[in-house]
Amino acid sequence: MRLARRWTIEELAEASGVSVRAIGDMERGRSLRPQRGTVTALAQGLELDEAAHSELLAALRAGRPAANPSIPPASPCALPRGVRDFVGRHAELAALRALVQQSVTESRTGNKAVRSPAPVAVLFGPPGSGKTTLAIRLAEESAPSFPDGAFLIDMRGLDAQPLSADQAVLSLLGAWGVADAELGRQSAEERLARYHATAATLRAVVVLDNVGSEAQVRPLLPREGGLLLVVSSRRTLAGLESVHRVELGALTREDSASLLRAVVGADRTDAEPAAVLAVTELCGHLPLALRVAANWAATRTNWSLQRLADRLTDEERRLDALSAGDLRVNTAFALSYSRLAPGTARMFRLLSLVPGADFSVPSAAVLAETSLPAAEDLLEELLDAGLLMASRGDRYRFHDLLRLYAGARHRAEDGDGASVAAKARLRAWLLDMAVLAGRWYEPDHGAPPPATGRLVALADREQAMRWMKTESDNWLAAFREAVEAGEHAKVIKVADATTWFSDHWVSWGHWIEVYERAAEAAAALGDLVREATHRNNLAGAYWIGERRHDKAVAEAGRALAIAEKCGDVTQQAWAHHHLGGLHALVDDLPPAADHYQRAKELFAQADEVNGYLAASNMTIRVAEKAGRPRQAVAAYDEVMDLLAAPDYRDRIPPNVRDTTITFATFYVSFAHLNQGRWQEAVDALRVTGDRLEAHGWHERAGMAHLHLAHALVHLGQLADAETEYRAVLAMADLVPPTMLDDARAALDALATGTPSPPTHFV
Repeated sequence: MRLARRWTIEELAEASGVSVRAIGDMERGRSLRPQRGTVTALAQGLELDEAAHSELLAALRAGRPAANPSIPPASPCALPRGVRDFVGRHAELAALRALVQQSVTESRTGNKAVRSPAPVAVLFGPPGSGKTTLAIRLAEESAPSFPDGAFLIDMRGLDAQPLSADQAVLSLLGAWGVADAELGRQSAEERLARYHATAATLRAVVVLDNVGSEAQVRPLLPREGGLLLVVSSRRTLAGLESVHRVELGALTREDSASLLRAVVGADRTDAEPAAVLAVTELCGHLPLALRVAANWAATRTNWSLQRLADRLTDEERRLDALSAGDLRVNTAFALSYSRLAPGTARMFRLLSLVPGADFSVPSAAVLAETSLPAAEDLLEELLDAGLLMASRGDRYRFHDLLRLYAGARHRAEDGDGASVAAKARLRAWLLDMAVLAGRWYEPDHGAPPPATGRLVALADREQAMRWMKTESDNWLAAFREAVEAGEHAKVIKVADATTWFSDHWVSWGHWIEVYERAAEAAAALGDLVREATHRNNLAGAYWIGERRHDKAVAEAGRALAIAEKCGDVTQQAWAHHHLGGLHALVDDLPPAADHYQRAKELFAQADEVNGYLAASNMTIRVAEKAGRPRQAVAAYDEVMDLLAAPDYRDRIPPNVRDTTITFATFYVSFAHLNQGRWQEAVDALRVTGDRLEAHGWHERAGMAHLHLAHALVHLGQLADAETEYRAVLAMADLVPPTMLDDARAALDALATGTPSPPTHFV
């Protein structure tokens, strides 16, 4: 390309800003993997069109492995990688290190009576001052003091719907190993209590980033233990008491120069001290602006820093100020943005339309209508330029000021039509993916059909689950956009596809919204079957998500009335199933039994075996609680016969089969125990304990171990009984204190030779 223009290497170096040596190394094949920013600088120096620039990027891409479309493991609280060239903030770090030492000291103090609350740091300052970078730096360097790990949650304090304290608790408890099923059964108050109990046992760092108000974090302040909580905010959060505040403003002149030196190189900065001073002044000594400008200069190794200062001055004269942030910050943005290749600049603008906190390569590819490798090239180029930041896994994110800047450039350069089209494109893809991933859990769907060009691998349920969780902010936002746009069919389709999936992520706090919007969409279309379906789903969501018994009963009743009106047998059956469970929850057993029996009849009429199994399982428990053990055992035998029947082998998914066996066996164990059939009870409970624990039903797993131990004592198998009692104690953080007390009392009785296991079990 250079020779086609009859340029010398020196002329290309002058036009592009890339050094003569770097260009020579690339041309001779000594440098196979230059930075993308360097390639962009060369393309701009050569004044390449889009096709030629793409050809140059293809040569770069050939020097590295192809992009991997697989989904990284979902780790919503993982700490992003910090910057390699962190400088300055000595006084601030000293104050924070003192808190680390306090946290370590407190965690080792034996006398709890004299322990003070766990330390909390609040980092506050203007946007772009490096609050998140400092928090991550502290967490990384303190890793040896916190063996239980470091966790970060973006509280999204500037969003229209900031993250609530309960949502943060859900994420942290999940990251700390609490099963989703258990979280789904607990109220917000119970989850918060569990958070504090777990936090008191951990030596870890938790960063709550981008906090908007005291209410978001006040419930999360740790009471004791070795947890260090670091909060970052633009506000002082003056309403929080007993916290250590660390203010971050602009860097000192010396630290600003050190940051430029770390990114650009000591030789260049030391040679032009006046230019360094000019650049730092033009960037307002704010780390974000300095890093963006320095990254731009780092790839223009043949240009002087005075040239950078001159460019910043030129940009300042012609830049329109944005409503947020310092004008000098935006000046640095404008300089780097104006030097992007057209395709990269377009990607930067389009990414402002992503609704979530971060995004993946596939989402970017959809927005820009390009391939995965090309999208990754563009994202990495923006990362190199300092216009994007790395997020968890293989994801990317904006600084909020850069998102504002990108949005302003999008509105100015692309117009409303392009915005509407790009949003619709991303929304359609996100919702289509949610349907494919959610249907992995449906009995009649499973794996999506093969498709060439699919941007995300969905080879198994685990990949589907990871996508649904990792992209939940984005696909939920797309769902809301579809509701606002009146895309009723799409709204219903997404809700249909997540019905079975929702049982595997019960702690997610948005199922009520999903099914309520779907029921409304169905009503708008006059589709009574779909409305009944999602009223049924809504009944389950009200109980599981909010423990609203009254709301759940009302929605199940509405679903039944609508299903009867349109003659849909399956939804009538599910409505009776929900009503049976809701009556059983308050021990109103006769109507519970009647509803379950009617549900079984209707499921049989509809030939819906999976629903029939669900109702049959609950029939076992209701019959046993009503004092009819023989009926309970007969219902259990019917379930086992159905599972073994060849006609149903392919119609019952593995996860439904496994769950059915687990709970049917657990429920029937009560009938055996209360009849004194100790060996039958032992046989049943040996099956269920580990299965329940694997599903995250820890309280029931603890009950299974405890009941198994009691049955073993009745059989005289005292050594085995002791093992099971100790298994209960090993679940100390997972089961109620009363269960632990029962296990300890039973162990004491065994030790004194006076065991007295119960004969009645509830």
